[in-house]
Amino acid sequence: MFANPTLVWLLAGAVLCLMELFLPTAFVEFMMGVSALVVAAISLILPNVPIQIALWMILSVASIMVVRRLLPNRRVAILEEATEAETLTEILPGQTGRVIYDGISWRARSEGEYAIAPRQKVLVVNREGNTLVVVPEKLINS
Repeated sequence: MFANPTLVWLLAGAVLCLMELFLPTAFVEFMMGVSALVVAAISLILPNVPIQIALWMILSVASIMVVRRLLPNRRVAILEEATEAETLTEILPGQTGRVIYDGISWRARSEGEYAIAPRQKVLVVNREGNTLVVVPEKLINS
């Protein structure tokens, strides 16, 4: 009544590798699929299913870690020429608010001890994660 473990590993490996084509996950699914194919070959020699599962998990994690080190870091860059933004909400000193930057709403905080009113032009001076650091434009121009 139980399926042949080798066929199950082959099917799981093929499905995981094909899923990477339709749902890209930075090679996570692909490496899990390759690990399943390796375990399918090993299952011909080692018929113990719990050991096969443990081996698949170890191979998957190890191969994902290796591939992540080999892939270049992809960082979302802020457009250098777009440094002007407009506040949507008031930004009080030490707190965050919202700005429209390059057509997208971002969380922002004021650089220094300046309160910035809504609908004010600001300049983006830095980015910390998903938070923009801004200064009032009138402060720079005065």
